[in-house]
Amino acid sequence: MTIPADTGTLVFDGECGFCTRALGWLERLDRRSRITTVPLQRTGAPESIGSTPQACRASLHWRADGHTATGAEAVNLALAVATRSTLPVLLYRRTAGLQERAYTWVAAHRGKLPGVTPWCETHPDSCA
Repeated sequence: MTIPADTGTLVFDGECGFCTRALGWLERLDRRSRITTVPLQRTGAPESIGSTPQACRASLHWRADGHTATGAEAVNLALAVATRSTLPVLLYRRTAGLQERAYTWVAAHRGKLPGVTPWCETHPDSCA
């Protein structure tokens, strides 16, 4: 994991209400619009970051400076860019195993976690 880039792209599940809620929190932190968020359901979105639709359904994907990260690492890098702080990166370095296990559990149960109306329902033109 590297020190955060100035900008990056986050590919998320636009059909997931929990994911959409988490994206809303991130967007509030990203006051300078450094992060481009793209639903994996947008045609070509996974391929644009060097991934596949299947991989993006399984895990959040972050792409910046030619580096792709997934899962908890992707969350921390996005938070670092949004806040312009290295704190998320440093925290991840110390707790990566725990964070990845927690991320895996959340990803497996995201359909049962509280959310909002999924992105693709409120922005159908941005989803295929």
